[in-house]
Parts: sequence; structure tokens; C-alpha cells
Amino acid sequence: MMSHKSNPAPALAAVVEDCPPGNFPLPNDEVRIRPQSNTDLDWVEKLQAEVFGPGRFARTAFRVRERFAVDPSLSLVAEIRGRPVGSVWMTPISLSGDNGYLLGPLATDPAFRNKGIGRALVREVTKKGMARNGVRFVLLVGDAPYYGPLGYELVTPGAIIFPGPVDAARILVHSKGKAMARELKGPIAAFVTE
Repeated sequence: MMSHKSNPAPALAAVVEDCPPGNFPLPNDEVRIRPQSNTDLDWVEKLQAEVFGPGRFARTAFRVRERFAVDPSLSLVAEIRGRPVGSVWMTPISLSGDNGYLLGPLATDPAFRNKGIGRALVREVTKKGMARNGVRFVLLVGDAPYYGPLGYELVTPGAIIFPGPVDAARILVHSKGKAMARELKGPIAAFVTE
């Protein structure tokens, strides 16, 4: 868990002037995705607390991030007109010697939900992660109807072993080959470096 002190962050539910009301996507040019900086750390912590509550520390995916550090170069923030409205992290992992990433947490400011911000973050962080040398997959625990259109598919139930309970129907992967979703297996381990 992060515990850095930084500059004051904007309020989580800050309303951006001239932001279109309603639950519909924003134009693509409204959302900018950038690397997370140290000045974002407090804001990201508050956002995750608001979105996931205190139970987030008991989640199995959090246990993975306790064992293996989040990759700061793949920690992204979405902003609208300079205001942060969403964030995503990636944790480097390995499954049976194949390197990849665990995506999450993905969080969007509740005032900006249903506008395509989360999907934009997933697309960008997945693209960046899959472009890394030796990376063969991005894994996540999430809802298939949300992540399926973004290129994620179910893995073989029971094949991937997390450090705690996980609903097998929510383990999804984006990979460099269709067969990988069926072939990935084993316990989540540390990213293999050469």
C-alpha cells in the first residue's frame, strides 16, 4: 500500500466545468491518459478507498500486489481537462514461466462513471503491457461482459491458482494467441527476469 505524502489532490467527485451531464461516453478528445506521477498517489489512494472500500485489502488480487510490486511505468491516470478521473495499475507476474501482468485495480471517480473512462484505461494499459518484451498476457479478475469487448476471454476454470479464493468465472486474459486462454495454468509467481 502506498503511503507517500504529496501535494493536495483534487476532490474525488470534483465536477469539471462544461463536462457533459448524463451517462454517455465523452468524446475521445475529452479524456487524456498519462503516466501516474508522485503527486497523484494520495488521490489514487482516496479513489481506491472510495470505490472499493475497506474490503479491498481482503481481496485476493490485493494479496498478489502485496507479494509483487506494481509496475510504476504501467500505472496510468485518466484526466479530463487536467482533473484526474480514473486510474489503473499493473503488476508483473508469471504463470508457468510465461510472463505477463495482472491488471488492477481499475477505478473511476463515481462522478464520471459510464463515460468510457475505465474502458479507455484498460485499452491503453493493455496495449502498453502487451508491447513489453517477453510479455505474453494480461490477466484480470472482472466481469466478462465488461472486459470481453476489450479483448479479454475466460481462462480454463481452476487452471490458475491465486493466493486466495477467486470466482473462476471472473478470471479473464488478453493474450498474444487464442490458445493461451486455454493453456495458462499454475500458481501466480514472480515475473521471470533473464
